[in-house]
Amino acid sequence: MSAILESFDGIDKSAPEPIYQQIKNTIQAKIRDGDWPAGQKLPSENDLVEALGVSRMTIHRSLRELTHAGLINRVHGIGSFVADAPRHASLIELKDIAVEIEQNGKQHRSQILSLHSEPASPVVSAQMQIVAGESVYYLNAVHYQDEIPIQLESRYVSSSLVPDFLFQDFSQFTSTSYLLKQFQPDEMEHIVRAVMPTDYERQMLLMEISEPCLQLSRRTWKNHQVVTYATMTYPSSRYDLGARYAI
Repeated sequence: MSAILESFDGIDKSAPEPIYQQIKNTIQAKIRDGDWPAGQKLPSENDLVEALGVSRMTIHRSLRELTHAGLINRVHGIGSFVADAPRHASLIELKDIAVEIEQNGKQHRSQILSLHSEPASPVVSAQMQIVAGESVYYLNAVHYQDEIPIQLESRYVSSSLVPDFLFQDFSQFTSTSYLLKQFQPDEMEHIVRAVMPTDYERQMLLMEISEPCLQLSRRTWKNHQVVTYATMTYPSSRYDLGARYAI
């Protein structure tokens, strides 16, 4: 990290250019020239404040503007990193996030927060097209790319159509990979929203307070019955959503 801090030796407090802009320019140049590759961890705000002898507000503004420009990712409680190309979720295909991540040379890990049976609420029953109070399975999990959380999965599954779902070890494989082995959907619905995260979502995804989320809601049918209703929440700086169609 000391070698990285040496990159800021050119900061000149007497120059007419604002200090925060000099810091931004230094980081941008290192990223542009390939000196700092994707995933490179930047010095902490405390380290930069101490090394440069400037205010925390100055450092915070530089990093905030670089984050908004998509050049760095700030992971709450961990630090700032040179941004990788955003992971890309398809809107027209069911893809296993673990496979997507590993195909890009990264490591996937899942943390299972909850897996249980519960009575369907009025909202869930409407989405699942079942009677309110009917038993459904619920999975809540965080998916990590190289130990950085990029997706929060909230999934309801029909207990009658996929009876063994509750008894799987989803830390070893994803719910998507398991469900695709059980059935091939004949109908899907996708709804994408830009939302501000709840406190819980922000905590699970290690997000800054001001960062919005992309939220993908997906329902899949088999033989005119809803098999699963899932909501995937992504930090907007770490993921994008898109589709490609033949016309």
